[in-house]
Amino acid sequence: MSFKDLQLNKPLLRAVAEAGYDNPTLVQEKTIPLVLNGNDVIVSAQTGTGKTAAFALPILRILFDQQDAPKKGKKIKALVVSPTRELAVQISENFKTYSIYTNIRTEVIFGGTSIEPQKETLKKGVDILIATPGRLLDLHKQDLVNLDYVETFVLDEADLMLDMGFIDDVKKIERLCPNGKQTLLFSATIPYKVEQLANSILNEPHRIEVTPNASTSKNVHQLLYYVPKQHKIELCLHLLRNTIKGNIIIFRRTKFGVDKLEKTLLKNGYKADSIHGDKSQTGRQDALNKFKKGEVNILIATDVAARGIDIDALDAVVNFDLPNVPETYVHRIGRTARAGKTGIAHSFCSADEKSYIKSIQQLIQLQLDIIEEHPYPLDPKAKPIIHTSKKTGSKHKKGRKSVASKKKKKRWY
Repeated sequence: MSFKDLQLNKPLLRAVAEAGYDNPTLVQEKTIPLVLNGNDVIVSAQTGTGKTAAFALPILRILFDQQDAPKKGKKIKALVVSPTRELAVQISENFKTYSIYTNIRTEVIFGGTSIEPQKETLKKGVDILIATPGRLLDLHKQDLVNLDYVETFVLDEADLMLDMGFIDDVKKIERLCPNGKQTLLFSATIPYKVEQLANSILNEPHRIEVTPNASTSKNVHQLLYYVPKQHKIELCLHLLRNTIKGNIIIFRRTKFGVDKLEKTLLKNGYKADSIHGDKSQTGRQDALNKFKKGEVNILIATDVAARGIDIDALDAVVNFDLPNVPETYVHRIGRTARAGKTGIAHSFCSADEKSYIKSIQQLIQLQLDIIEEHPYPLDPKAKPIIHTSKKTGSKHKKGRKSVASKKKKKRWY
């Protein structure tokens, strides 16, 4: 199937061709006809499957047909709500790329930056608005955003939206739009909370699921290193010096871990930056822009902060901390080896993470290649050291004081 078969018009086809798209992806092939037909849809698709174009192209096609209609000024006809500034900016850039040969106006608004320029932008009139929930509601309260003319409402990265606590905001925004609107919900996964939300805001939606969670690209060489937890940083430095080259994303489980590794890499002369939830929107966007421009070649991130970010030409992914949810592993390594290219995923496994590896390998139905030749091997028989309190029988990792011992301490005020 080609894009011509999806009823796209010449301006969109020209823009798509110049963007380097040859044929539609599976999610585009399944979703675009349904959106053009006016159906509500709920789509389960991971990052890298082309889901932004799956809703952007049909929305632009529909709005293009309305351009010749008399109008007193541009009204917001399509609203896309995204959980983070990075995702919102990325979606906006995609819309502008696809609509370059039209007069359709797309703008983006988000928090963490001055509201005044965004006010001026909205006054000029907008056809398609991309927004984060908080800033959108702030501007609506000031009567600067009118959602009365919205025909298509898109909720992107719905599972992340709910994880970040935006469910009430999303429901408010949905109620501010007209009852007869078309609603499109996109999510990497469809947990129970997303299912509930979909049932409350969508009207007889068509369901689309692409790229099963268990699939990993054959072009990703997946390597596994068993290493003591206390030597992970040394192993990381060793591999960066001798093995891992190019543009790299390193995943850590916590914000504290991200900051600690960033300081270590900078101290050792590496060009690195980081993104996590405690950084301001501006700080996160600056880090991402530096990475995309090549000013730094190492980006350290938590899963939530990096979710949905599209980065081209990524050479390697490092799972410094293994995720305890096996699907997250698939999401992480799917950021490399895109568009037929090859990539490498390096995963560090300490004794207490062995069960995570077992779950990951069961999910992907593949045994990771174990690299035994490295300076910091883990004893194959090593197990997490557990301390058991004699009085309570409760278990604690070695090095942490038991609950019982904490209670026995006297405090003087």
